[in-house]
Amino acid sequence: MKRTTNETQTVPKVLAAARESINQEIASIQFLEKAASQHPYYKYSHQWTREVQSSVASILLCGYLGGMDTARGQLLTLDDVARVLGVPANLKDRDAFHLTIEEYLQALISLLDELARLARNSVTLGDYRRPMEIAKFIKDVHAGFQILNLKNDSLRKRSDGVKYKVKEVEDVVYDLSLRGLLPKE
Repeated sequence: MKRTTNETQTVPKVLAAARESINQEIASIQFLEKAASQHPYYKYSHQWTREVQSSVASILLCGYLGGMDTARGQLLTLDDVARVLGVPANLKDRDAFHLTIEEYLQALISLLDELARLARNSVTLGDYRRPMEIAKFIKDVHAGFQILNLKNDSLRKRSDGVKYKVKEVEDVVYDLSLRGLLPKE
């Protein structure tokens, strides 16, 4: 099934606008990195960690949709996101501002939340292929989370909820199959 004309015209415009907002976030995070690296990182990191997670989630979603010079459906790694932000990732040798693995994983879970919504919304717009792509992606990420040995904290609790996103998207695909709307390969 070909993409609708509306999608081929709208998605690039939305991604360009998102990229502008992401560029502003990048500038803010780079400013924060310069200021915060002069102080003990873990003493103050709780002040900005949610905002960093939000920015990373935006970058991951834009990247998944093909807006970060990536192929559609591609997951940016921790190092890819750190490169986009212009900050180090997962520093262990010094106490300075960096993108932590936990911030990345929290943002990844937020990405899955948004993709589950996108799967439902795609169907209402007549795009029946995207929910299948999203279902495969979410299942793969869920399998990755199951391998991790997470402590009993907020990341563990949120990662336990990923299985519900898998089910939510599988329900969308199942409904499409019942109605005979799944595109042929």
